[in-house]
Amino acid sequence: MLTVQNLGATNSIFNQFIAEIRSIKDQGDSMRFRRNMERMGEIFAYEISKTLRYKKEEISTPFGVTSIPLIQRQPVIATILRAGLPLHQGFLNYFDKAENAFVSAYRKHHRDRSFEIQLDYISCPEITNKTLIITDPMIATGQSMCIVYEALLENGKPKHTHIVTSIISSQGLEYLQKHLPPLKCTLWVGAVDDGLTAQSYIVPGLGDAGDLAFGNKAQD
Repeated sequence: MLTVQNLGATNSIFNQFIAEIRSIKDQGDSMRFRRNMERMGEIFAYEISKTLRYKKEEISTPFGVTSIPLIQRQPVIATILRAGLPLHQGFLNYFDKAENAFVSAYRKHHRDRSFEIQLDYISCPEITNKTLIITDPMIATGQSMCIVYEALLENGKPKHTHIVTSIISSQGLEYLQKHLPPLKCTLWVGAVDDGLTAQSYIVPGLGDAGDLAFGNKAQD
């Protein structure tokens, strides 16, 4: 069952970062784009941290002992290369003891403008009964996320999965609701956009997150 948390629906500094990654005026600064994605990852990580299980542990200070609730078990943080790296880094800034998973996936386009999702590489620890967090800055059709999630499930059945994206299309959201495996899953988004182009890019969206973060790639 998929539940949705939209951080952009509430007024906060988070929306400043959404505005800047969307803005043509700011997108020319790739370092700022990466940093804003990282900041968003940090905010998502903080919110998700509230859903985890905690256990009080005694901490010795120079003047005594105090009891502090700490996370019982660190999550596994997964991302889709290359565009997901800045968002992923934001999570690592907060969950700095977490295990990591990486998936190389891309759209293989055909001359008729259709495409299929190709997986080139996956590196993932055992995820059985763990909290899995999958980060991807943009979810357009939802096909890539479903394929990546199913590939990760070959390494075990997580206790709970959190899918995190800055922007998702309404079509992508509907696709995830219909096609994700029937496991406990929460979708965290910064915005939901209504449009998709003929090439399946989100409108108004922000463009190509990977190119904006790391430079234009050679075209096929």
